[in-house]
Amino acid sequence: MAAVLLGPIRAGCHVAKLAHTAIGQFRSCRQASILTSCRRETGTSSSRETTNVKLRALKIACWFVAVGLVIAPAVAKPAAAADPETYQLRYKLKAGEKIRYEVTHVAKTKTRIRGEEEISNVHTVSERHWDVSEANETDFTFNHIIDSVEMTQQQGDQEELRWDSASGEEPNQVFEKVAEQIGQKLATIKIDTRGEELEREDFGGTKAQLGMGSLALALPEQALAIDDTWTVPREVKARTDDGEVKTIKIQEVYKLEQVKTGVATISIRSEPLTPMGSDSIKAQVIQQLSNGEIRFDIDAGRMISKKLDWDETVVGFQGPNSMMEYRARMTEQLQDGAQRTARLPK
Repeated sequence: MAAVLLGPIRAGCHVAKLAHTAIGQFRSCRQASILTSCRRETGTSSSRETTNVKLRALKIACWFVAVGLVIAPAVAKPAAAADPETYQLRYKLKAGEKIRYEVTHVAKTKTRIRGEEEISNVHTVSERHWDVSEANETDFTFNHIIDSVEMTQQQGDQEELRWDSASGEEPNQVFEKVAEQIGQKLATIKIDTRGEELEREDFGGTKAQLGMGSLALALPEQALAIDDTWTVPREVKARTDDGEVKTIKIQEVYKLEQVKTGVATISIRSEPLTPMGSDSIKAQVIQQLSNGEIRFDIDAGRMISKKLDWDETVVGFQGPNSMMEYRARMTEQLQDGAQRTARLPK
């Protein structure tokens, strides 16, 4: 440290000496001009003017030398910017562990067709888990299982329907399909450490993606710095007015917003790449788009939470006087008691 500090000090002293010498030369120039002027009083006027011009030029030159020697060292080279810190995001699962989540989905849909308006509400809270059966350094296999569900549904002016799988009551016919799946494997999925699905076998349940193409978060190959982004392609299906199925290509854009105490905050938004073509297709697709935030435990190698929001309005989806408003939120939260190693603040 002492060597670092002495370098600039020695350089400054050297510059000061040079400046002092230059200023002395400037004063010598001034004295020489006075003496020369006295000796040449008898000379011609033009000769005196020429001498004065030369002396003034010499004075200016001496002044610039003195000032230049003092000012020049003040221009410092900017310090090289340090490389930003990067973070590697990877799944880290262990055979035999159960990773439990609570998933809440709340949605309100309002439609108006030919002057008639109808509002439907859905509220679902489910407990589900990943039962990890195989794990190694490159990939993991787990079963996706629903443990319990509490559902509320109301369509227009109809009576509100409720069912809680923990109540022991028989479900309404509307919820019978869901009741059959409680405690059963919905799917067996094999992913790599980046969350990419390598194999998948579905046994039942809805295929609705609700804004996420996979149960696991798709992570990038490279390490990330704050504000870095990555994209993941996805496809959704919609039915045209003619009854044909149309494939809509979507790009999920992820961005690393921040990392605190070992937890990465990631934003996500969907960008449709295929033109919708009609408002009826848009009305079907908007429920499968993403806009929200994910928190990922870097140390434990798993998602802590996910929050997705929808706030969409589609006009003309069933004729010129039709409209649909869709307001919804889905949250997924890692449950207490599950393994989590996010570091405490120091």
